[in-house]
This record gives sequence, structure tokens and C-alpha cells, in this order.
Amino acid sequence: MQLDLTGRTALVTGSTQGIGAAIAAGLARAGARVGINGRSPARVEEAINRLSEQAPHGDFVPVPADVTSQEGTDQAAQALPHVDILINNLGVFGAAPALEITDEEWRRYFDINVLAAVRLTRRYLPAMTEQGWGRIQYIASDSAVVIPAEMIHYGMSKTALLAVGRGFAKAAAGTGVTVNAVIAGPTHTEGVEDFVYQLVDRSLPWDEAQRRFMREHRPQSLLQRLIEPEEIANMVVYLSSHQASATTGGALRVDGGYVDSILP
Repeated sequence: MQLDLTGRTALVTGSTQGIGAAIAAGLARAGARVGINGRSPARVEEAINRLSEQAPHGDFVPVPADVTSQEGTDQAAQALPHVDILINNLGVFGAAPALEITDEEWRRYFDINVLAAVRLTRRYLPAMTEQGWGRIQYIASDSAVVIPAEMIHYGMSKTALLAVGRGFAKAAAGTGVTVNAVIAGPTHTEGVEDFVYQLVDRSLPWDEAQRRFMREHRPQSLLQRLIEPEEIANMVVYLSSHQASATTGGALRVDGGYVDSILP
């Protein structure tokens, strides 16, 4: 299957590292012009340098902006006025005892993980529907379905993204624009390494720490290992393509079989 995104422009939020960077590289390899987003211009520039090594023919556009605010969203839109493919990847996570999560933290997780994506969707969806083609995706998590006891505020925000994706898919019905959520399973990123070491002995070598984490905290994974960011990116690139024109309003799993369900 040849996934050709030549002539399309994409914006990937939170794309200076981890899953976002892998998605950006995948879209660029498929021919898309890709906006790289992060809060710091320096980090964005560093990320583009790294991505240019991974995708030598990639066309990357710096989009330094804090998209968790309206001002930052406006800055992103100024840097990249037209977007065909919007990947709402930006998110925060962390462990906290359920009864110790403050009102401020509940709001912070909702603002960053949900409202930033809603705001960008409002900004870019109208032009997509007008041109009769577009792709919007929300990077959710298995935590949207299997709420972890150690981070229910994060799970709440990812559950909300599934609702947001389904709702905006209805708003875009019949326009040629598809809207989907991607349920990513436990994935190997720098941030996840820090999270794993919050839950297992920090003195353990990484391979052993990862195995213990999966055995003790994610035993239902059928993959029995952390997913690599590129494996998430593969699904995102497909959903961004012309070949995925009949897939919309969905919550598609790249979770290594973590969610114990025969439905997507």
C-alpha cells in the first residue's frame, strides 16, 4: 500500500519528542509538509534537525507556540495558516493518589489534554470542510478505557478525547473530512521511562524495569512489551491517507491488545 501525502500540510502538536516526533517523521516520509510544534523555539529547531536526519527529504515547518492557550493557538495558526491534517498529540501524564489530585490538577489535565485539541479543531476544521478534504486525529490512550488507579485524572482526559473525536466526526459528516481517535497503548518514550521508574525500583536496568512494569502494572498486555512510537505513527499515517477515507468517528486501537475487548 502506497501512502502518498504529497501536497498535504500537517500539524502535529507536541512533536518535539516521543510519539509526536515519530508521527511527524512518518507523515514527512509519506510526503506531507509537517509543522513541528513545541513551546520553545530552540527545542523546535533541535527537533527539526533530528527529524531531518530521520526523513532526509522531509519538509518541516517550525511552529513554536503554547497551544494550551488561545494566544498560542493564534500563534500556531499564523505560522501554519492552512492545515489539511491535524494531529492533536500534545498531552501530559503522571501518577498521583486519587484522593490527592487537586482541583487545579484536574483543570490542568483537561486544559492541556482536551481543550487545546478542541481549540485547534475549531480553528482548522471549517477550512477543511470547505475544501472537501481533511484529517483530524486525537491521540488518546488505553487509559481512556481502562482507567489506571494511579492516574485517573489522565484517564478522564483521554476518555473525553474519545467523545470529542466522535462528536466532531458528526460535525464533519458528509464533508470529506474524517475525524478519529487513536488509542495508544503503553509506549516507550522518555516520559514513560520516568513514569515506569516512579512505579518500580530505580536501581533496575531499563530492560528489567520495563519487564517488571508490564508484569506488575500492565499484565493484560498481549504484546508484553512497551510499544515503540513508530508503531503508533504507522496507524496515524494510514488514517491521514486517502486510503482511510471511509474510517471516521472511530477510536482505533494501537494498544498491543491491552484493552480486553474484541471491539475497536
